[in-house]
Amino acid sequence: MATAACLSTTTTAFTINTASKTTKTTTQLQMGLFDGVKDAFSAPPSNLDAERETPIDRWMGWSVAKEDVPTEAQAQDANFVDAMDDTNYITVALEKPMGVIFEENDQEVGGIFIQSFTEDGAAAKSGLLKEGDQLVAVDGTKVSGLSFDDSLGTIVNCDKSPTPLLLFRGTKEQLYGPTGASQEWLDEFVSKTMTEAATS
Repeated sequence: MATAACLSTTTTAFTINTASKTTKTTTQLQMGLFDGVKDAFSAPPSNLDAERETPIDRWMGWSVAKEDVPTEAQAQDANFVDAMDDTNYITVALEKPMGVIFEENDQEVGGIFIQSFTEDGAAAKSGLLKEGDQLVAVDGTKVSGLSFDDSLGTIVNCDKSPTPLLLFRGTKEQLYGPTGASQEWLDEFVSKTMTEAATS
């Protein structure tokens, strides 16, 4: 009997008061097809890379590209030179020897550009030309797209002194590439510009 009394005392010493604990449970009501639409549209912008952008992202106007990182297209736009804008061309008349060292573009596109200048040449003294300028015409004869020999031959065979040159201030990709000037526009521009240069 003494053992039973001792056991009951131990049991009452460790009783837990359940009345002081409260638990809160919530039940979410599921109504159907459009559950979660509000949450989806109020979600913060995605941190996915631009490569993971899907057509639905573009259709819905969700930008997955980081705004503070310039894209390749934006970088190209900053360096774009319009080959059909006459302000990107320069006309000069130089005495021979001109002091210009020309280099040929790739054979696919042809044409020549200014690689460098000799120190005491007419081009260096004029200060109007820059390395990388693309030669477009010599005294009204269009040389853009011609081979190295044909382009230089046009300069050598020109009897006019000083020799009038028309150059494009841009890269070969900008002149001959997909965004370059059309041949019709270049023909008309060369004719108009060289005529104006001859009369001035």
